[in-house]
Amino acid sequence: MDNMNMKMKMDQMDRCGHLSIGMEAPDFTANTTFGPIRFSDYRGKWVVFFSHPGDFTPVCTTEFVAFAQAFPKFQQRNVQLLGLSIDSNPSHLAWVRSIARTTGISIPFPVVADRTGEVACLYGMVAPDVSKQETVRNVFLIDPNQIIRAILIYPLTNGRSIPEILRLVDALQTTDADKVVTPANWQPGQPALVPPPQTYSALLEREKDPEELGLTCKDWFWCYKQLPNGKENAGNK
Repeated sequence: MDNMNMKMKMDQMDRCGHLSIGMEAPDFTANTTFGPIRFSDYRGKWVVFFSHPGDFTPVCTTEFVAFAQAFPKFQQRNVQLLGLSIDSNPSHLAWVRSIARTTGISIPFPVVADRTGEVACLYGMVAPDVSKQETVRNVFLIDPNQIIRAILIYPLTNGRSIPEILRLVDALQTTDADKVVTPANWQPGQPALVPPPQTYSALLEREKDPEELGLTCKDWFWCYKQLPNGKENAGNK
C-alpha cells in the first residue's frame, strides 16, 4: 500500500464510529472465503462476528483453530460464525489453507475480506490508540433480529476464550427464552435469577410464599429459579 493510500486509510479510521449494545447491527456486503455475503441474509440466526489483527499471525491462528473445533457447538445454538480482518481474500484463502495443511482442521465459517477497512470502520473494530492499521479482537454477539446484544474487546496480544463466548450465547438465549437473568459464573443447567419485583404488592407476594412461585430467595430482590430440563439453550428451539 502506497503512502497516500495509507494516509487515507488512517484518516478514515480516525473517523470511525462505535457501536453499542442495543443498536441494530449495520448491514454490509463483502467478499469472503465462502464467496459474497450480505450481512442481513443472516437474519433469523444468532451471529458471532469477530475481528482479528491479521492473517498468518500466531494468536489469530490458535483462535481460528479453537473456533473451528467448537463450530458444531455454535451450530447447535443456531449461531453463525463470521470472521474479519483488514486483509485481502487471497491472503485469507492462503492462510486458511495453511491452517488446514498444518493442523488438518478446515475453517468451516466465512472470513470477510476488508482490505479497505470499511467494514472494520463501520463496526468500530479499530482502536486508534493501539493501531490504525489492524483491528483489535472484537466480538459482537448479534441476535436473530440483528440487534447487538453483547460486545467483547480483547487486545492484540491475547487470545479470546471460546468457552466464554459460548457461555454468553447460552446466557443470552436463556434470558430470551425464560425471561430470567443469569448470575456471575452461571453455566447452563444451573439456577438462573429472576428480575426483582417492580411494585410493592409484588414484593409482598414474593416474600409471602416464594416456593409457591417456584423461587428460592435470599432476599426479596435476590431470588433463584431452576429452569426445566432442556430450557438452558434457547438456540435449540
